[in-house]
Amino acid sequence: MSRSRTRTRLRTGGRTAIGVLLTGIMLFPVYWMLNVSLTRDQDMRKSPPDLLPLHGTLAGYRTVLDEQLPYLGTSFVIGLGTVVLTVALSAPAGYALAKLRPRGGAVLSFVLLAAQMIPGIIMAMGFYAIYLQLGLLQSVPGLIVADSTLAVPFAVLIFTAFMSGIPGELLQAAQMDGAKPLRTFWSIVLPMSRNAVVTVSLFAFLWSWSDFVFAGTLVNGGTHEPITLGIYHYIGNNNQEWNAIMATAVVASLPAAVILVLAQRYVAAGVTAGAVKD
Repeated sequence: MSRSRTRTRLRTGGRTAIGVLLTGIMLFPVYWMLNVSLTRDQDMRKSPPDLLPLHGTLAGYRTVLDEQLPYLGTSFVIGLGTVVLTVALSAPAGYALAKLRPRGGAVLSFVLLAAQMIPGIIMAMGFYAIYLQLGLLQSVPGLIVADSTLAVPFAVLIFTAFMSGIPGELLQAAQMDGAKPLRTFWSIVLPMSRNAVVTVSLFAFLWSWSDFVFAGTLVNGGTHEPITLGIYHYIGNNNQEWNAIMATAVVASLPAAVILVLAQRYVAAGVTAGAVKD
């Protein structure tokens, strides 16, 4: 028994050590980004480089506050707008596919799945041609609509899987009380789908926050550009100020990281919805 326990502990310890090592390797670029963001200009090209910012400086972060805040504000507006539009379109669609069983629902689900396989650059070219005629180029609403097209197919599938698990007896009881489908959706289905709403909102925000293809095609050169274009322009204009470039990347990564940490338990429940049936 003692040998068996020792072997079990060794195997567990070995797996833990391998997991920690792999995690460290994957997170090292993030650490190095933070390290460089705190490094002075005169220490930037030291050989070998400092593994720790021994003589750290916040000059890069001051540059971010001076030059990148408008881009960050625009990204927040685009991200929130994408979340609202995605949830407004995908939640009713998921409810209809899960509970109302419309004709052609299976075909629509397949189309939504196939839509996620279309390369973003192809969609960007299509949007460019349409927006050129409508006068929506270099506009925030146009970019919100474009970013939503990436999130809506995924969101509909998530809502459909989650809402399929809602007991039909609850909906039948609402119908017996005189509730119409819209009232049932708003008062019963949507509150019970909180995990799915959080999951969809998180992914929609992350996709819009990190989007570069749509932003570079549809709003490049406009008065309101997201942070991805802000970093791109900054690298092009100041390719020697790496502490400021990395500080911009760190600041741009923080909102997504904080939101992901706060919403992780809802995301786990929302993504696995529908995977197991009683």
